[in-house]
Amino acid sequence: MDMTEEPSQNLTLEARIDAVRARITAAAERAGRDPGQVKLIAVSKTFDATRIEPVIEAGMRVFGENRVQEAQGKWPGLKQRFPDVELHLIGPLQSNKARDAVALFDCIHTIDRPKIASAIAAEMERQNRKLKLLVQVNTGEEKQKSGVLPGEVDNFLKKCREEHGLEISGLMCIPPLDEEPSLHFALLNKIVARNDCRELSMGMSADYESAVALGATYVRVGTAIFGKRG
Repeated sequence: MDMTEEPSQNLTLEARIDAVRARITAAAERAGRDPGQVKLIAVSKTFDATRIEPVIEAGMRVFGENRVQEAQGKWPGLKQRFPDVELHLIGPLQSNKARDAVALFDCIHTIDRPKIASAIAAEMERQNRKLKLLVQVNTGEEKQKSGVLPGEVDNFLKKCREEHGLEISGLMCIPPLDEEPSLHFALLNKIVARNDCRELSMGMSADYESAVALGATYVRVGTAIFGKRG
């Protein structure tokens, strides 16, 4: 990208962000919700720091990354320059990356098995850091996808809280590509309601308005803000 075009680029980014926020507000109001309950996460995976910094300067303060190692390559410097930015891990987490994840991220959306819960609990205590934590639910019961099966979520949340001492704030899901996402958003809403959670991370560029209507408190939007990935 030609950075000599930065002023027009910033205007374009601001327009994109404003458009997404406007659609979130409209979807929330149609559903009788307070738009202020919905937080927009700009998904910056695959984009380097030179592409992310203009988005921060355009007003975004919450970002999502899929991989710990990729985030380590670009976010320490950005967070130093913009200390009010929140960084969320929205991709799978391996237990051997727990130390790095706790050190870098402010929120993890993908707690999905006891080994990860244990590793995160140990690292938060060791580093004296308290992160916001969400459990990923495999609402489509897809074999290739991470996440706790819907029928096992209640017990898993209980174990996270009682055995590992974790405060779980909510749930996250990624619906199957070939199914109506609203069915999965509605299922996640039911599960979160009976488990004393308040956060629902669901909805991406193609379906975030439906997610907002069904209770999302975090929507994860990449393409609609950054444009197409290369």
